[in-house]
Amino acid sequence: MIEIKNINKSFEGKNVLNNISTVFDKGKTNLIIGRSGSGKTVLMKILIGLLRPDSGEILYDNRNFITLPRRELKKLRTEMGMLFQGSALFDSMTVLENVMFPLSMFTKERKKEREERAHCCLERVNLADAIHLYPSEISGGMMKRAAIARAIALNPKYLFCDEPNSGLDPKTSLIIDELIHDITAEYNMTTIINTHDMNSVMNIGEKIIFISDGQKAWEGSKDRIMTSSSKELNDFVFASDLFKRVKAMENAGSPPAFQVN
Repeated sequence: MIEIKNINKSFEGKNVLNNISTVFDKGKTNLIIGRSGSGKTVLMKILIGLLRPDSGEILYDNRNFITLPRRELKKLRTEMGMLFQGSALFDSMTVLENVMFPLSMFTKERKKEREERAHCCLERVNLADAIHLYPSEISGGMMKRAAIARAIALNPKYLFCDEPNSGLDPKTSLIIDELIHDITAEYNMTTIINTHDMNSVMNIGEKIIFISDGQKAWEGSKDRIMTSSSKELNDFVFASDLFKRVKAMENAGSPPAFQVN
C-alpha cells in the first residue's frame, strides 16, 4: 500500500499539484488519469523520487519515503519495479540480458541464479522463445512484455507503469493491460499506472484517481466512472464519440450494443 498525504508541488510559482491525498491499494491496479498538463506525470515522478514535493508525505507501507535514511531508501528502491513509456530496453543487450540487468545491479546472486530468475520472468510474459533476440528484432508488444519481465525481476512490492500502451494497437494494448492486471494480483503488488487510455481504464481500473488542474477531482472504480456526476471527469471520459454513445444509451435505459472493453 502507498499512501500520499497533502502533496503540493509548484514550479516557478505555478502550482502543479494542490493538496493531493489518496491511498493506492495493494494487490490492485491503481490508475492515475487526466489530460495532458493536469499534473499526473508530476505526481508519478514524485512517487518514484524523481521529483521532491514542496510539502506532504509519501508512505510506502508506513515508511515515509521523503525522510527515510539513505540505507533504508536504497532498500526501498529495490522493492520498486518500473515500466517506462518507451520500454527503455538496452539496444545492445538481448532480451534475456535486459531482464537480468536489475538482478546484476541490485543482487549478489550468481550468474546462473540470475539467468534462472530472468528465464522465469520471461516465461511468465510468454517470451521464452525470444531470449536471444535484440530489441530491434522484436515487435512493440514484445518489447513491452520484455520490459514487464524486467520490472518484476526483483519481485517488487510496487510497480509503476508510465503510459504502458503508448504506441500499441488496441489488441496488443488489451494483452498488456491484462498481463499487468494478472501479475499485480499474482504478486500482490501495489501497481500504479499513469494513463490517458480510456480502454485501459474500463478494462482494469480497479481504483482510479482523476487529476484535473493539479487537484484530485474524483476517485473510484471503473464500475462507478460511467455514472459519475463530476463534470470535470465526464468532460474527460466522454470526449470520444464512443463513450458519449455509451452514456446516452445508459441514460435512455438501453444496454449498449457492444462492450467498452
